[in-house]
Amino acid sequence: MEGKVVTERLSAFFGEVHAVKNVNMAIPANAITAIIGPSGCGKSTLIRCINRMHEVVRGARVAGRVLLDGEDIYGPGVDPVEVRRKVGMVFQKPNPFPTMSIYDNVVAGQRLNGEKDWKKLDAAVERSLRLAALWDEVKDHLDASGVSISGGQQQRLCIARALAVEPEVLLLDEPCSALDPIATAKIEDLLFDLKDRYTVAIVTHNMQQAARVADFTAFMYMGELIEFGETKRLFENPEEELTEKYITGRFG
Repeated sequence: MEGKVVTERLSAFFGEVHAVKNVNMAIPANAITAIIGPSGCGKSTLIRCINRMHEVVRGARVAGRVLLDGEDIYGPGVDPVEVRRKVGMVFQKPNPFPTMSIYDNVVAGQRLNGEKDWKKLDAAVERSLRLAALWDEVKDHLDASGVSISGGQQQRLCIARALAVEPEVLLLDEPCSALDPIATAKIEDLLFDLKDRYTVAIVTHNMQQAARVADFTAFMYMGELIEFGETKRLFENPEEELTEKYITGRFG
């Protein structure tokens, strides 16, 4: 399989619970891949394995391989912090650091990595906020708290924070589930712009959203990858009966 990110027989466990089961999938570069499925099917756990966030949970473990540009991110000697720099993540609920300004939120990662040059930090703030389509809305009050702006703006701030460390892959775990339709539309428009620069994977419970934004879609059920393919084909002519039942609303 070819892809920016490739999983090979990937399994994830919480103690004895087998949450993701032998998933083989290739996430293409410079495209948006949506992961859909009913609640509890393992889709969020799957993307957390792709940037080694799964293992921070007590009792959690991973089996199989995750290849980023052909290199196993679970290989011996691989630094998980470096993996997370290359593979950024945005969560379901906007989570700016509440005690930090908008400016400081964006460059939190750089500062953690030891960057102190103000010119570089200033440039990173503007670049990242422009990429997140937020610059024009906040450029005159960068010293305001990161939680003083609307929920939709906070989520774009979190996207800017993820982009500031210049990752190669951006993972989004139901990024619009807490947002209204207008804020959701802005995030979706943003994803279209970002895929030219990044490899994007989005977990969503909203099938219409997957159909609107994704180039490729993966359908998961009870920890297994049931079907993966081009979004248009998967929605219009699914190969698996289970996929058809899910997208036509017969379960889930």
